[in-house]
Amino acid sequence: MSYQCELKEQAVQPTLIVRATTSVQELPRVLGQAYGAIAQYLGQVGEQPAGPPFVLYHNMDMQALDIEVGFVVARHLPGKGEIQSGEIPAGKFASVLHTGPYDQCGPAYAALTQFVQGSGHAATGASYEFYLNDPQQTPPQELQTLIVFPLK
Repeated sequence: MSYQCELKEQAVQPTLIVRATTSVQELPRVLGQAYGAIAQYLGQVGEQPAGPPFVLYHNMDMQALDIEVGFVVARHLPGKGEIQSGEIPAGKFASVLHTGPYDQCGPAYAALTQFVQGSGHAATGASYEFYLNDPQQTPPQELQTLIVFPLK
């Protein structure tokens, strides 16, 4: 599979997130709880997500993933309980679209890493995954994940 990687500049994007540490085995449960809590809170304050759900991975330790789970929102909103107001900072990003099961994103990560190294940029070490369609309504081979590396 060939991947189309690209560089882009992005303005700051306000978010609502839940920060968590979890093992890769517990990830689906943690994500489900966090997305559910944020969606419920958005409903209470009369807002909608302004973009697809995402996970920000601060590390790749499969036994202790340090993650932020959330949604981009139209404007900064106050947090509530475990839900925090946050933002995706402005800056340069490299991205690639992976189509297929979530557990098969490895080649897309490798392609994006190679692209960043070849572009003369350096990644910060964090990575975002934006989930562009609903896994409950989409066959695994058609799932779309936008993988994004913030650049230094």
